[in-house]
Amino acid sequence: MIRTATPEDVPAIHAMIRELAEYERALEHARATPEQLRRALFGEHPAVFALIAEEETEQGPEPVGFALWFRNFSTWTGTHGVYLEDLYVRPQARGGGHGRALLAELARICVERGYERFEWWVLDWNEPSIGFYKSLGAEPMDEWTVFRLTGEPLRALAGQRGESPEMNAP
Repeated sequence: MIRTATPEDVPAIHAMIRELAEYERALEHARATPEQLRRALFGEHPAVFALIAEEETEQGPEPVGFALWFRNFSTWTGTHGVYLEDLYVRPQARGGGHGRALLAELARICVERGYERFEWWVLDWNEPSIGFYKSLGAEPMDEWTVFRLTGEPLRALAGQRGESPEMNAP
């Protein structure tokens, strides 16, 4: 079953984010706290959203996966889209259709709201996921390279704001 996350899901979402970071060989970079997630997902003006995949157990419904997403915007189509930040299904629940169901629900949200794009990143070495996404009809954006500013380079650039007209990119 797929459902919208609630504040009670924050501990499970946090735990699964850490599991995903460990799978992606980057646990040391997963610094988000449960309180940060709670504010982002359920604060006064939430900017990110989450879906939960559940399996029924003897103890009741158990979260086995999640999708965390936010709206983006395409200047080319003039419409919003969905950017999938994280998709994760716990190893013991893989193969049960949860990943497909989470993606199908996000696709339904796109279609229902008139969003024309549904996008995400995948690590180059994650062949099982790449194969799965291609089986759904997703296309890799091979002509694009992701860039990221963090830490000191981000702060340095922020400090240069408006200092020189030639620094403004086209």
